[in-house]
Amino acid sequence: MLKKEWPKHTILAIAVLATWLKTYIVYKTGFSITIDNAMQELILFISPLSLLLFFYGGSLFFKTDKNKNRYLIVATLITSVILYGNVAFYRFFSDFITLPVLFQTDNFGDLGSSAAASIYPTDVLYFTDFLVVLLAVKFLRTKQTNEMGLKVHRRVYFALSAAILFLNLGLAEAERPQLLTRSFDREMLVKNIGMYNYHLYDVYIQSKSQAQRAFADGSELTDVQNYVHANQADPSGEMAGIAEGKNLIVVTLESMQSFAINEKMNGQTITPFLNELTTDEDTIYFPNLYHQTGLGKTSDSEFILENSLYPLSGGAVFFTHGGNTYNSMAEKLGGEGYATNVQHANTKSFWNRDMMYESLEIDEFLDIQSFTVGEGDAVNWGMKDIPFFEQSVAHMADMPQPFYSRLITLTNHHPFTLDEQDKLIDEFDSNSGTLNRYFQTTRYLDEAVKELFDELKASGLYENSIIVMYGDHYGISENHNDAMAQYLGKEITPYESAQLQRVPFFVHIPGSGKGHVNEEIGGQIDMRPTILNLMGVETDNDMQFGSDLFSEEHEESAIFRDGRYVTKDYVYAGNTCYENGTGEEIDPMLCAPFTEQARTELEFSEEIIIGDLLRFYDEETGNLNISEQ
Repeated sequence: MLKKEWPKHTILAIAVLATWLKTYIVYKTGFSITIDNAMQELILFISPLSLLLFFYGGSLFFKTDKNKNRYLIVATLITSVILYGNVAFYRFFSDFITLPVLFQTDNFGDLGSSAAASIYPTDVLYFTDFLVVLLAVKFLRTKQTNEMGLKVHRRVYFALSAAILFLNLGLAEAERPQLLTRSFDREMLVKNIGMYNYHLYDVYIQSKSQAQRAFADGSELTDVQNYVHANQADPSGEMAGIAEGKNLIVVTLESMQSFAINEKMNGQTITPFLNELTTDEDTIYFPNLYHQTGLGKTSDSEFILENSLYPLSGGAVFFTHGGNTYNSMAEKLGGEGYATNVQHANTKSFWNRDMMYESLEIDEFLDIQSFTVGEGDAVNWGMKDIPFFEQSVAHMADMPQPFYSRLITLTNHHPFTLDEQDKLIDEFDSNSGTLNRYFQTTRYLDEAVKELFDELKASGLYENSIIVMYGDHYGISENHNDAMAQYLGKEITPYESAQLQRVPFFVHIPGSGKGHVNEEIGGQIDMRPTILNLMGVETDNDMQFGSDLFSEEHEESAIFRDGRYVTKDYVYAGNTCYENGTGEEIDPMLCAPFTEQARTELEFSEEIIIGDLLRFYDEETGNLNISEQ
């Protein structure tokens, strides 16, 4: 008996339909994409279709069924890998992959346990369409069509593909005007043009950025300079120079969020030492400082600290623009006679630090080769924080003074695993192992900071140093909102999610007597001008977007890299305007003025980085230097 013959393009139709439906299901289950109305749901549903029709339609140009089917098998495998790669990435970063991230291969070998924790046995289901096409190719027999008929089919097919693309773009533009100018909001792009079209758009954006640097001549800085200087706050006179001449020790508190400070978990204190510092007579604690990192996470926080510029909307600036000209805090302090270094017990090339630190004019990088990792001294991502601090202080004891030494911790890092002897409190009891373990590693980090202070006192460095500590980025992503709601005892709305982006910022000046809790709202971008004013270093001509947190003129605000922001009165998150304090939704027009300011700052900062514009700027005089054209 002859097998039933199916219409000529049945396997193509199956491939498109299977991938389309699978992609939509993954949108709904694998990502936290906010849908506000029926139109947005419709756009999300049709958004994958145009690119799938176009890409899979390439099979129509092959003459034999064998080659057509091979093409469709490879095409479905490619789209499955792209979609699954974004799902796995999203589980950890709550964001979508960009082109620069794919070239950060030097980091992949070090991801280890973090990557493994983001992979589940059920992930094979993300390749369902690939398996369906394999079965269709094996068991379905299709009818033959003459060449003339095939040409007609191709024309109709690609006309349909183009029509769906224009329908998608038209609906998206109506729902979200100026969508394609908001490349920093990747969720918005994926929601409106689809995952696959988003990646094509990302390629265009990255290519455009390369051209921008090549054709930049310095004139682009004029508007940026005018904006920065018009909005710059005069630094505090009262706090100016209070730490002048002292050693500066800056500690990056890995994944530390403010919700753990001065709180308990199941009756157990999470951060006893840091809690004491919040009321210490020599410590200023900022509970309302927000991280502003993007895909570069810790490296982004370093970039913000050193330059008071926003990180990039896509990829890590440490990788994509590591050779740029910058005016870093290390460079400024080096000009004041400081020896500058970074201490981090990880490989030198991770996040391209060895190259980027040269651009930041950091004198020395003490990487893993500078530390002795004894038996039991490593866990999770590498050397534990307590032995790291012990050896870091030993290094500082040998440094010429004054010095600026930045210490980057590791232990409180996803997936937040610890050796049994280091677990000082119990796990939490939610449905998220990540959150459950987070409290234990945070408690360990707190103990490590206590050890750091003790070591500094024993070494004789403590009295002549200022110790600054800050959380670098979130540790618990929005993927764990249900567990976080259980811990906090309230629903995690977009408003609450924005509030959870607060990270601790401590300024400890021994013997100053200036300790207090400073409720000022700010962002990591304000750390550089705040620290340099304390050190007595002028920044009048610096191209920086932050301002001194102690200044009476400081504008209480924090702009997130994804376009959200917090001000004294309002919080803009989830495309909704909220009243700060109550979390109530209010008239969007109340947020509109600052929305424009936030967009302007993000775009200006991006222009500086992409065009490498600081090569045309003389920070000594504040003048533009166009001689490099």
